[in-house]
Amino acid sequence: MNMNFGLLLLIISACWLISEVLLIALRRSKNDSQDHDKGSIRWLNIVIYTSIAIAVSLGFMRIGQIHAAISIIPWVGLSFIVVGLIIRWTAILTLRKYFTTNVVIQSDHRIIKKGLYRFVRHPSYSGSIISFCGLGLVFSNWISFIVLIMPITVAFLKRIQIEEQALSNAFGEQYSDYRKISWALFPWIY
Repeated sequence: MNMNFGLLLLIISACWLISEVLLIALRRSKNDSQDHDKGSIRWLNIVIYTSIAIAVSLGFMRIGQIHAAISIIPWVGLSFIVVGLIIRWTAILTLRKYFTTNVVIQSDHRIIKKGLYRFVRHPSYSGSIISFCGLGLVFSNWISFIVLIMPITVAFLKRIQIEEQALSNAFGEQYSDYRKISWALFPWIY
């Protein structure tokens, strides 16, 4: 990686990390009586930050390095990170007050079906997974890629189950109907 790429990666990664820390600090619902989280935010963060630490370490140690990697792969990875962040933040801003980092059904909660939510029920997770794919590509390292994608995707799938159960309990048939016309994470895939 050249110096310009490294600096750009550092800036984008710092913005990504700061935005996630701020979300956890500022967008957690304080209403414990309606909390359906079941500790999933804690578990999700442990999986994410552990996977990142392992993947970055492997990347720097070049364990699993793709030696014949085309020099454009890290740039493609950086693009994935940015695209994923744009998708995530578009989803968060679409939900506005209904976005919380813990699973909560608010008293005036409603199902949002506009923007990305017309097609995907959990686009903020879709964006995160795309960004983590990008981080895996940045290192041109197949082990780092797997360490990022597999456990983090499994953690998001578990979190989606918890969210979908809470939304189904709160909205019943209305949410069931929404599930029939939308995808959980990625159109035509899941």
